[in-house]
Amino acid sequence: MGFDATALRAEFPLLARGGLHYLDSGATSQLPQAVLDAVMAFETTSRANVLRSVHRLAEAATEAYEGARSDVARYLNVASDEIVFTSGTTAAINVVARSFGDMLQPGDEVVVSQIEHHANFVPWQMLRDRRGIVLKALPLTADGRLDLAALGRVVTPRCKLIALTHASNVTGAVTDVASVVSAARAVGAKVLLDGAQRVPHGPLDLAALGVDFYAFSGHKMFAPTGIGVLWARKALLEAMPPLLGGGEMIRTVTLERTIWADVPHKFEAGTPPIAQAVGLGAAVRWLSALDWPAVSAHEMRLTQRLLDGIGQIGGARIVGPAGLQGRIPVVSFDLEGAHPHDICQILDGFDVALRGGHHCAQPLMDYLGLAGTTRASLALYNNDADIDALLKGLDSAAAKLR
Repeated sequence: MGFDATALRAEFPLLARGGLHYLDSGATSQLPQAVLDAVMAFETTSRANVLRSVHRLAEAATEAYEGARSDVARYLNVASDEIVFTSGTTAAINVVARSFGDMLQPGDEVVVSQIEHHANFVPWQMLRDRRGIVLKALPLTADGRLDLAALGRVVTPRCKLIALTHASNVTGAVTDVASVVSAARAVGAKVLLDGAQRVPHGPLDLAALGVDFYAFSGHKMFAPTGIGVLWARKALLEAMPPLLGGGEMIRTVTLERTIWADVPHKFEAGTPPIAQAVGLGAAVRWLSALDWPAVSAHEMRLTQRLLDGIGQIGGARIVGPAGLQGRIPVVSFDLEGAHPHDICQILDGFDVALRGGHHCAQPLMDYLGLAGTTRASLALYNNDADIDALLKGLDSAAAKLR
């Protein structure tokens, strides 16, 4: 199996047209033709609702929908009945905060960190206010990683859940999951990972990771918007109450009581995002066929070029790990005297798409003493021309704004 970066980029219609240096995949990735074809084929040959009807279109729709669930399960090395489709990472984490969270008692503790995306922070604050749990936060090290040396102090016998990012959407730092799982197991706690930034960079073995919940979004991994996944151990899904009530999540309804459907359907009330799930299934099949050692080497080579180039621009400072160890290709930086939005606007004139702001991580920005950062988030379709254009534009922005 080989890897041809130029040929792979050509599989993305928006990028194949040329003229754009897209470095905002951490917010939303582009779609390969294989995913577009799968969604179009479903909508034009099999569009119908799923699970209940017996006409041929409905049966084809159900087969495509459940097939996508199986595709995702293989990508994660888990059982398909542990895959719950949601609208995205935010919805998936909120399911856990509501369903698992409502099983907690006042005084129970949930541990997060100062580096979390708001999607893995605000739901736990809401749980604290609703249920009286205690919310604690792991501190950070100087290079923007979780301070895992503090686990022994922060994680106590009252801890019921540790909810952390798998890879930071700001610094790109990857969490040492083994240390977190060890600390959780020592006190009988569960572990949730926000995997939104990690899943686009290769298949995962959740069984080997040893966590209990995993959440991610399709739109960051070359799939449509409006689809995401919550994976949880089956025993937990069976014990947790459903978040929403309505159609499809029931087995029997009478005037007196309702009996829930089996998992995962217990958590999928109403008509699901069928076409989006089909697109997600196509995306994970497409991803699974790639030569991941070669893809990762390509992404990391570009990341090193970017880190080196930013380091040569006066007044620019990397926010997060300065090297490649334990990181994904997400690079944030600060340019002295320049607002991230101004940098992004200037770079847009160079046809470079970046992201500027607090990246839905305001507690982290408060810790860093910054209003925001400028972020380049690379994906497997990026190339040297993208890095060249970014560095050229950044050099121009530095001359104009400092």
